[in-house]
Amino acid sequence: MEYDSLTSTGPSDVTLGPGLFRDRADLNRRYLLGLDTHNLLQNHYLEAGMGSMRQMRNTMLGDTDHGDSRHWGWESPTCQVRGHFLGHWMSAAARTVAATGDKELAVKLDAVIDGLSACQERNGGEWVFSIPEKYLHWTAAGRPTWAPHYVVHKTLMGLIDAYRYAGIDTALGITVNAAKWFTRWTVTLSDDQMADLLDVETGGMMEAWADLYGITGDPEHRALMDRYVRTRLFDPLLEGRDVLTNMHANTTIPEVHGACRAYEVTGDEKWLEIARSYWASAVRERGFFCTGGQTSGEIWTPPNEFTARRGDKNQEHCTVYNMIRLADFLFRNSGDPDYLDYIERNLYNGILAQQHPRTGMITYFLPLEGGAEKRWGSPTDDFWCCHGTLVQAHTLHNAYIAYSAPDRLVVAQYIPSTVHAEISGVPVRITITFDEMAKGAADDNSSAAGSRHRPGCWSVRIEVQCDREIEWTLLLRRPWWLTGDPTVKVNGSSIRSDDRKSGFITIRRMWHRDAIHVILPKGLTVSPIPDEPDTVAFLDGPCVLAGMCDREITLFGNKDRPDELLVPDNERQWGQWLSGYRTVGQPYSIRFKPLHEIIDEPYTVYFPIREG
Repeated sequence: MEYDSLTSTGPSDVTLGPGLFRDRADLNRRYLLGLDTHNLLQNHYLEAGMGSMRQMRNTMLGDTDHGDSRHWGWESPTCQVRGHFLGHWMSAAARTVAATGDKELAVKLDAVIDGLSACQERNGGEWVFSIPEKYLHWTAAGRPTWAPHYVVHKTLMGLIDAYRYAGIDTALGITVNAAKWFTRWTVTLSDDQMADLLDVETGGMMEAWADLYGITGDPEHRALMDRYVRTRLFDPLLEGRDVLTNMHANTTIPEVHGACRAYEVTGDEKWLEIARSYWASAVRERGFFCTGGQTSGEIWTPPNEFTARRGDKNQEHCTVYNMIRLADFLFRNSGDPDYLDYIERNLYNGILAQQHPRTGMITYFLPLEGGAEKRWGSPTDDFWCCHGTLVQAHTLHNAYIAYSAPDRLVVAQYIPSTVHAEISGVPVRITITFDEMAKGAADDNSSAAGSRHRPGCWSVRIEVQCDREIEWTLLLRRPWWLTGDPTVKVNGSSIRSDDRKSGFITIRRMWHRDAIHVILPKGLTVSPIPDEPDTVAFLDGPCVLAGMCDREITLFGNKDRPDELLVPDNERQWGQWLSGYRTVGQPYSIRFKPLHEIIDEPYTVYFPIREG
């Protein structure tokens, strides 16, 4: 079956249902709304000479009033990457507005775009950024600077997304005018000078220009995209060389996003091959931790050598977010379900695990050392790079649930939601819900008794409604964590689901008003460290379990029988199944819960196992 025509559903096509992912998206929306508009624009205003002189003077004199009067950390007016966060905020706000129709956030986004338009006019009609032009000139001259292209890219990205998702024409006009500055500047640089320039973190500049070219079709924008091709990375990747080990990871992933977008707007196969080569080097040949992350101290680990890289700076959030985006692109252009499995693993054990479940804040890294602790950011005092990808990541939970084509639809992630699609011109609606997996009933005290013990499966119900009867193919992903064959019933009748090779449960039939019940068996599994196979992490379905202990502790038993090492613990309250485990038959009793539920407790993910 051909999969190259699969497309993502748009932000307004998928509505999240009640549950974990909607809860986290709602936290994110409240944070986006809670930030003051003037503070979001503070560095753009200062660069354009439009800021409060008193506020500027007090800041430069060391005013330490770290209240909500302004933004601090990487957004401080003295930081060289100041202003980067606003671009992330615009992208997140635009997608949220598109998905939910949030009028309050739409008004706030309009005000931000108007503020940037005023800044651009004050700067002479082109420059709209939060840093001075000379930062780029310094970089081109070899003078040390902290990633000015990275900062510029975030603003361009936010403006393009404001146009693409929220339909704000002013945002596109600002971007087109800003591009004129870069056209004029880059033509003064030789190819070698451009190559040297691109060795300093450029963020997603190539992707931004490809996006703009895809919108305008202007040859000048195509030329900008071509100028920002990083051949010193792409060429050795195509040759199959490992150029990633010990390289700063998040510098390179957005550059490959540029190749992905170039393929989409030009159709040139070389860009697709670059993306595939990058994935082969970064994931297939390198492996990953049990969480799906691969980095330590922001750099790529050596292939399948992870033992010496566990520490307090594993799994930078930006890399998780950006690698999920790359997996999404590669799935759409291959149909390989391995990419969907990778997305699921990283959603639960990266995106969710690195967001505070109460405050919505970010932990820059996800430590994997024994006795690790998460370090949470604050609403206005940090604004790390990961703070920016945080707010974008939690607007994309509905982006990876379903993919469509003219005669088929793929359910890629089992997340409660309603999906609207069009199959062969016929409107189709699919609703995904869970039995006994929801976060409690409407009234927890009166909910049905259900199973005697915590279910060892995901029980998923999918309702299909088509405007008229039509034949097409529904593909349901077979998750990587299955502990047995799934069972599937359509309108109460069992169907065969033994298509293991494809990675999907494939159902082709005439659809109209139909109900599907899918049982996905799950249980405890282990994920060994590749170069230390007797040290393992425990997983329940896709979720890594964290032992609540302040050091690495050896467990005794058979690593291939995790159900003999851990048993369910505190499994039920009212109408809700809880997710805890505890050790049995060990010198020390340790309780476990999913890594994405850990907040401030010391935790350990990997445990050496010795035969008891």
